[in-house]
This record gives sequence, structure tokens and C-alpha cells, in this order.
Amino acid sequence: MKLETFTPVAPTTQAEQMLNDLANALEIPPSHYEAAERSYKSVGKWLDRPGSRFAQQETTIYPQGSFRLGTVIKPLDEKEDYDLDIVCEVDASKRQYTQFQLKELLGLELKDYARSKNMESPEEARRCWTLNYADDAQFHMDVLPALPDGVRQRSLIEAAGRSITLADQAMAITDREHHNYHQHSEDWPGSNPKGYSEWFRSRMKIVFNARRQAMALNERASIEEIPEHRVRTPLQAAIKILKRHRDMRFSEEPEIRPISIILTTLAAHAYNQEVTTGGALQSILLGMDSYIAIKDGVYWIENPTDPRENFADKWEETPEKKDAFYDWLAMARTDFEAAARTMDADSFVDTLAPRMGRSLMESAVAKQTATGSLLGGLSKAKGCISNKVRRILDAPHRKPMVWRELAQGSVAVSGMTVTRNGHRPYTVGSDDSALPKHAQLVFHAQTDIQYPYKVYWQVVNTGLDARKLRGLRGGFEEGVVQAGRLEKQESTLYAGSHSMECFIVKDGYCVARSGPFIVNIM
Repeated sequence: MKLETFTPVAPTTQAEQMLNDLANALEIPPSHYEAAERSYKSVGKWLDRPGSRFAQQETTIYPQGSFRLGTVIKPLDEKEDYDLDIVCEVDASKRQYTQFQLKELLGLELKDYARSKNMESPEEARRCWTLNYADDAQFHMDVLPALPDGVRQRSLIEAAGRSITLADQAMAITDREHHNYHQHSEDWPGSNPKGYSEWFRSRMKIVFNARRQAMALNERASIEEIPEHRVRTPLQAAIKILKRHRDMRFSEEPEIRPISIILTTLAAHAYNQEVTTGGALQSILLGMDSYIAIKDGVYWIENPTDPRENFADKWEETPEKKDAFYDWLAMARTDFEAAARTMDADSFVDTLAPRMGRSLMESAVAKQTATGSLLGGLSKAKGCISNKVRRILDAPHRKPMVWRELAQGSVAVSGMTVTRNGHRPYTVGSDDSALPKHAQLVFHAQTDIQYPYKVYWQVVNTGLDARKLRGLRGGFEEGVVQAGRLEKQESTLYAGSHSMECFIVKDGYCVARSGPFIVNIM
């Protein structure tokens, strides 16, 4: 799939500073890292005790996923838990256990552990067990049973004629939907979080080592005394920002949200050791889709630790997920290109608020605006925008404007004609009384821009009706200019508050825009 040409823009000094502030605002507190580490080490000690069901085997507990990679971010809702993904690797062979047996034994151990700590009993998931901690801990731990499987995976990858560089650290995992779940077999599902982490760190090794060494010098400590989770690189910062952008964009459509392993893998491939967050973002957004291959007509994002695995395997059976990824990437490119050009907090916040969250954006730049180090500051005039209009302007599915603005005149949606069930048409204004469903609408706009020009209309709808029926709209539709008239026909399908906005585009610039015309539907 081809996207429009993207030309990276070097962020202004102010934008670079605000991007760093944004990445910092997404960080979870160090205390959360420390609590998570204490928790999984506590589980490890429990499994190592003399009375453990695994007393005869060595068990190793370690994190995987975003905690291991240093790309974990705060959840959208402050009341939500963090996911702490943990591997429990048992030094045993597949001859000793079936997948079912290994998982059941670990489940019994975790149930005993939970009782000893006055915790809720763990819940079984498809591949793992979930330990739910007290509300104030604000995380839950998914514990995945595993066995070492490096030798087998290495031979299989080698037989396929592919690179075996990271295969030695592969493991076999349990999956109750696997066909061999209840049988003794060498054929288990596989994974390689250690190998993936090693590959990911190799993609930022130069910058990571330089930053860790600088921290050690600054603190008069040895490099080993600086915990890895304290060292943050532009790659990690950029991934955190992009994950939050993705989470907000698909907050109303989570079923098609691009998965984190795809974002992380493509971002790491495209990163070129940039030393700034803004530079890393621009490089990643420019190049990440170039690492998506097409093999025999199938979109393929290769697992760096196992070339046989395609992280985009769900795109074939659910093409909406592929379309969602490319739609997200196009929006991210537009958003961050616009953000890179900003020189004040107001513009930076307004540009990214729909896909990052307004409260997060305002808190991220609050420190800088309080000290006056950024031009402008958050304008008090923002308070004049009604909550209804603000919700529409900040709707995550509302696409950003793709044209640069160059004000040359004005355009206004002067009114809307309503027709229903053959009754006489009547005219209503913006944010007027609620209309019934299944009415026909015609929007009328007027502009002082001299023809020729192009007219675009943007419909943004909100509410549960549109969300449930997959009817969320937020894109641009080119209109037709007839005898100087600017009109757009629509109908009332979904309850809620929606908007229509008119854009006049000339010579590739947006020379006038109307602002949102609000339509309420009962």
C-alpha cells in the first residue's frame, strides 16, 4: 500500500523541548518499575523454595514485552492497571511435561503463592496465568510458563536456510488452543523474548551506551551501578509517543488497533541512532513502512529472532487491521510533521491533543509554560470553546488537515436545510435543537475566495450509535462547486453531536476554513 510522500521536518527548538516533555509525561514512576521488579522476584523465590512443585528443576523468572524493552507507558485511564508480562522458564524437557501439565503445575504454585500473600486467586488465560495485585499497586502480572527450546528452534530455522543468530535463546510456551496442548510432543508454540530484547537493544546500542556512560560520570558511579531501566534513548521515547498516539486513535475501535510488537519492530528497524526524540520520530515515521514486505501477496513483518514468523499474520484474515495500520501511519506523519513546526505551547497542544489526549498534552508542557521558557503559553481564551466543540475537535478519529494553512479569505457554513418524510424543508443553525434520525440535510457554505479552488468537507461524528455500528467518520471528502454554490448533502443516522466543516484549498494550501458547524441528533 502506497502512502502520500512524507517529507520529515526538523523540529523547532521549542517543539523538540516539548516532545521531550511529552515523552517524560508518558513515563511510569520509577517506583512502579521497582514494585514490579520486587513482585516478579518474589514469585521467583516462591518457586525456588524447597516445597515447590518445581523444586527439582531450576526456574528462571524474567520480564518480557514493554517492561523489558523500556517502552511501557501510562494507560489511557489513570485507573487502569499496567500489564507486567513475565516468563517463568523451567529447565526441563518436553518429555517431562505436556503443555497442559506445565501450565497446571505453575497455576497450582501461583494459587498457593496468592493465598500466602492474601491475594486473589490467579486467573487462567489462553497462554498464561494472571496475578491481580491490590488496587494501589496498579498492575497485574501475566506469568507465562515456558521451557528452553533453543536447540530445536535453531535447527528448524537453519533447515529453512535462514539466519540463526538469536535462535539459541528461544523457548517453548503453552497455549491451550494448540493442537498438542494435552499430548507429549516436541511441537509446542515458540517465543523468544530474550532474543528480541537483544535485537532491540542492538538497534540503539551506540546511543544507549553513551547515555549510560554520561549518567555514570555525572553521578560518579560505575556504569554497572546505573540500572538499565533508568537509561532512556530517543528510540524508546519515540516508541512511547507513537504507542500513545496509536492508543488514542483506536480508543473507540480497539479491535483493529495495530499491535505493539508491529510498532516496536518497525520503529527499531527505522531508527538510525538519532540523538533527539524529534529526530528519532521523523526518521521512524519516514522509514517504518519500508520494512513491511509482501511475500506471495501476503503482507509480512518478519520477527527478527525467527524469520519464519510474520507479526502481521492477522492482516491476511482481517484486512481492516492492515488498513488501520496505514491509516494510523498517515495520521501520525501529518500530526508530528505539524507538531515539529510549532513554536508555542498552544499550537503544540492543539495539534497533538486528538491523538495524545488534551490533559496529557497540557500537563506535559505545563512546567515549561509556567517558567515562560516557551513562546506564548496556554491561552486562557481556550476556555471560550464549548465542551461539545472541544470533544469534536479532539475526537481521535478526526483526521488532521493535510494542507498547510495560508489564510487568504474566509468561508462559512451559512446554514443547513432539513427535509424529513416529505415535509416542507426548514433551516437550522449550528448547535440548534436536536434533529430526528433519517432526515435529509443540505449544508450551505459561502466564501469570498475567487474561483478556481477546491472545496472539501469534513464530517466528524461522535457518540455510542456511530461507534457501535462502525460508522465513525472524520476524513475529508471533496465537494463539487456548482454555479458558485457550495453544498453538501448528508443524512441523520446516528444519535449524538456531530460536526461539518468546510475547507477551501487553492494551489495546495488551505486558504480558508469555516470552523465546525454542530449538528445534534436525537
